[in-house]
Amino acid sequence: MPEANDISGRQFAAARALLRMSIERLVTLTGLDAAVIRAVEASKVQPAGPENTVSALQTALEVSGIRFLPDNGGGEGVQLKFSRSEARRLATLEGEGGIVAADDV
Repeated sequence: MPEANDISGRQFAAARALLRMSIERLVTLTGLDAAVIRAVEASKVQPAGPENTVSALQTALEVSGIRFLPDNGGGEGVQLKFSRSEARRLATLEGEGGIVAADDV
């Protein structure tokens, strides 16, 4: 997993597209302004933004099922940690809510 400073704006944009995640959803997950997210995605330099911004985006996208791939000579990239079906089921389960309780029974 690359460090936040190694992730490009193109990778952030690709990750969001791969997840089919709206800017609004990413705003909700990160607490960042939509304009900030757009600026990071459009950035042509690395790091793509301030460390705390890039870190918040990386965490939100990884928790949502993205794996960032470092540039190992073959180019940087992103991939899904789960199949689309698994990701949809996880998103559904996470959105169900319910009573919070200890897991150990």
